[in-house]
Amino acid sequence: MSYIVNNRVFVTDDYRNSFEERFRQRAGEIEHQPGFIAMRILRPQGNQAPYVVETEWESQQAFRDWVGSEDFQRAHANPMPKEAFLEGGGLEQFEVIIEAHR
Repeated sequence: MSYIVNNRVFVTDDYRNSFEERFRQRAGEIEHQPGFIAMRILRPQGNQAPYVVETEWESQQAFRDWVGSEDFQRAHANPMPKEAFLEGGGLEQFEVIIEAHR
């Protein structure tokens, strides 16, 4: 089974477009990382909900290897200003134990 990492990010209204564009034009090449399966950027549909940056990996070790990689460093080298974000959110990590598909 796979390993899912969700980063919940509360973004202020003024920075929503910039936040989304960063992922469209990101410096990293996560698609080429060993053990990478998928990435989804989920836009909130409610006023109180955060963005969710979801990545799927073959294993926890594949995720950890990416966090220690040069690609990760490049992708996080130029962060958005602190005023772009609200309090809350954070990183969540899950091991998939049951999966169903259409």
